[in-house]
Amino acid sequence: MTDNHDAQSDPGRQSRLLEAVLPHVLFDGWSHKAMIKAAEDIGEDITVFDLAFPNGATDMIRLFVENADDEMEATLANRDVLSLKIRDRITLAIRVRLENYTAHKEAVRLAVNILALPQNAALGLKLTAGTVSRMWWATGDNSTDFNWYSKRLTLSAVYGATLLYWLEDKSEGNARTWDFLDRRIENVMQFETAKYKFRERLKEKPDFRHLPSPKRFWRNLTSR
Repeated sequence: MTDNHDAQSDPGRQSRLLEAVLPHVLFDGWSHKAMIKAAEDIGEDITVFDLAFPNGATDMIRLFVENADDEMEATLANRDVLSLKIRDRITLAIRVRLENYTAHKEAVRLAVNILALPQNAALGLKLTAGTVSRMWWATGDNSTDFNWYSKRLTLSAVYGATLLYWLEDKSEGNARTWDFLDRRIENVMQFETAKYKFRERLKEKPDFRHLPSPKRFWRNLTSR
């Protein structure tokens, strides 16, 4: 029998429990019923799952998203993403992030629906903020000042829109999604050009130096 404390404190153990739940999410959603079936599959007591995911669906979804972020970072490192142009880095980051979800597309759809509920809005915002921050870090971003804010807000919009498009895309190889992503990235590059010019003008204004720390703001937003 597994020690109950281990199920609550060991991230690797939690991930293994989550893997047991995922096949049942397709039919039973992110629910306690899916947890019960997973427990039966692997011969565990349901209390092990209850301790690992005390808040049920939201705890499972949080881990599901964070594990996908981990996988994305590892994939990007293996693809030598820093050798690419910045536009190609970000395009690849979003594409890898969605491709890693392919086997669990319906689970993602159900997770998006749960995070869209008013009571889960803060968690949804935090998870998206964490994902886009890790995309920027994995692709070599070391910006400071106001650029820190704008890059993450812009990428949040692009990633969110592309995720929703991908969920409805039935084209072969998700070709329409990648075309959609390319168009959104083109919009971003045009915006970045305009923003650069604006920022250069702002640098001459004394108040610009006294903006609050963007890194501290984003760290507080994404902290557990």
